[in-house]
Amino acid sequence: MKYEVEFISFRGSLYSDHLKRKVRFRWVAPPKYRDAKVGFPVLLMNDGQDFVPLGLEKTLAASFASRAVRPFVYIGLEANVHRMQEYGTAVAADFKGRGKKAGAYTLFVTEELLPFLKEEFNLSPDPKEWVYCGMSLGGLSAFDIVVNHPQFFGKAGVFSGSFWWRKAAYVKMDLEDRSRIILDVIKNSTYAPHLKFWFQCGSEDETADRNNNGIIDAIDDTQDVIRELESKGYSQRDDIVFLEVAGGRHDLPTWGKAFPEFLRWAFRKG
Repeated sequence: MKYEVEFISFRGSLYSDHLKRKVRFRWVAPPKYRDAKVGFPVLLMNDGQDFVPLGLEKTLAASFASRAVRPFVYIGLEANVHRMQEYGTAVAADFKGRGKKAGAYTLFVTEELLPFLKEEFNLSPDPKEWVYCGMSLGGLSAFDIVVNHPQFFGKAGVFSGSFWWRKAAYVKMDLEDRSRIILDVIKNSTYAPHLKFWFQCGSEDETADRNNNGIIDAIDDTQDVIRELESKGYSQRDDIVFLEVAGGRHDLPTWGKAFPEFLRWAFRKG
């Protein structure tokens, strides 16, 4: 009897000394992984516990079967009750004390997870073939890690990123609004010419418009991040993609619908 394998998948866990806990993960690869001689590109994702509601089983199977997308391995890191403390910006917690463990989470990824993955699995040794993505606060975390550790990654994908994360409460009429931590993270980072960035926001991500400029904060914050990246030398033409989803919300269905387009950007052939 003939049968077809759409993908290979398993769930596991890795104990982190930095986080003092087990981190669960989901690993998914195309069928050709079993016989491949060359290491596979990698998609690392925060909030891997949302694998099912994002519809990623169907999305990954379709991508693995597509001739337009290079074969890759997906690895989703599952967050737990410590999510609000482990995600954020490694340089500092926000003004409400959230993200105190973001530095430890960064060390987990760079010092524990990546060496483990590279030793255990047939993955590409080329950092340009490693992509890190996340949604909302998980997107802020992924972006922060990539920008500060370009020696490990080539691309970052951010769905409705929590770029509002700030060191002080917003002050009305503060046009520069430099209390948003990620802006100074970019400013103080080292330009890495190989890095590429993909951002997605929905036109209905939220209703808040703190500066009353007619643009919702989620889009405004993302556009400010893009401008900050441009000031570092990155180009919208060559290095940055921004997808605004008409009617898109700050939710899993919106991000799931945008995921195939993200994968085509991240692992396009040619």
